[in-house]
Amino acid sequence: MYFLALESSCDETAAAVFTADRRVLANVVASQTDLHARFGGVVPEIASRAHLRNLLPVVEEALARAGITKSDIGCVAVHNTPGLVGSLLVGVSAAKMLALALGVPLVAVNHVAAHIYACRIAAERDIFPCLGLVVSGGHTALFDCESALSLQLLGGTRDDAAGEAFDKVAAILGLGFPGGPALEREAAFGNPTAYAFPRAFADDARLEFSFSGLKTAVLYACHGQNVGKGTPPPAGAKRADLAASFQAAVVDALVLKCKQALRKTGRVRLAVGGGVTANRALRDALQLMCEKEHAELFIPPFDLCTDNAAMAALAVEKWEASQFASPDLDAEPNFV
Repeated sequence: MYFLALESSCDETAAAVFTADRRVLANVVASQTDLHARFGGVVPEIASRAHLRNLLPVVEEALARAGITKSDIGCVAVHNTPGLVGSLLVGVSAAKMLALALGVPLVAVNHVAAHIYACRIAAERDIFPCLGLVVSGGHTALFDCESALSLQLLGGTRDDAAGEAFDKVAAILGLGFPGGPALEREAAFGNPTAYAFPRAFADDARLEFSFSGLKTAVLYACHGQNVGKGTPPPAGAKRADLAASFQAAVVDALVLKCKQALRKTGRVRLAVGGGVTANRALRDALQLMCEKEHAELFIPPFDLCTDNAAMAALAVEKWEASQFASPDLDAEPNFV
C-alpha cells in the first residue's frame, strides 16, 4: 500500500511517498527561498505561481526515488489547511485530480497536526497520548493530544508566531531572509543575558504566547523609542548580543509554557514540531526541561521540522479510520 502526499501550504512545494506502516520511501522538497529573499518574506502570489511550476516535477521525482509508478499509488493525501489559500489550492487541486484519475481514496490532512505527527514518524513507534507543541512561522500553539486524530487546543499565540518574530527581528538586525537560521548563527557569538527582554505571560497560568512586545523591545534597543525604521546595527558585539538575548527570550517563553502544560495535563510525553524546532538552543532547553520533569521528549530530525510532505503520513491514521475526503474538498486557509 503506497501513499502519495502533497504539501503546498506556504512556500515549499513537496511530495512524499510512504507505506501503510509509515515507512517514508521518498520526501522531496522544492524550496522557494531564493524567490522571496529579496522581499524579506513570503509573497503569496509568487508562492502560488511557483507551486504551479514545481508540483508535477516534484511528484515525478518522489515516485522515482520511491521506485514506484502512479499506478502503484493506493491513496493520495494532501495538506488542505491551514496556510496561504492560493498555495493550498494548488496542492488540493492536484491531489483531487490525481485521486480521481487513479481511482483511489483522497485524504485531507491538517498541516499543524502533521507537524506533531512528524515526531511519530521519527520515533517509529506510537507516541500518543502526549502534549504537542507546534512552533513555526505561522503557528505557535500547545495541544493536548489524546491520539493522533484527537487534538485539543490548550493555547496559542495572541499575536506573532515565534517563527514570524524570528524573521522580523532578523530584518531589524539586517540579517536577511529566512531569519531563523541567520539569527541563530548570529546569536552563537552573543551574550544571551546582555539585554533583559520580556518573557510574556511568564507569571501567568494561561497557556498562551505573545512575541509582539519582544519584537518591539528589540527594535527599541536598536534605535531608541523615538526613532522609526533605522539602519540595522553593524556586525559586532551589539548585534550578536541582541540576537542572543532575543533568542533566549523566545526559548524561555516556549519552554516555560511547555512545562506548565505538562504539569496541567499530567502528560509524560512532549512532541514538538515546526520549523523553529530546528533551533539548537530550543532543542537543548526542551531536553533539559523534560529531564527535570521526567517527561519524554520527541523532536523530529531537521528535514522533518520544516514544511514537508512526509509528515502527511498522518493520513495513514485517517485511512485506517476510513476518514476520507470528498471530491469537493476545498482549501481552508484558517486553522480548523
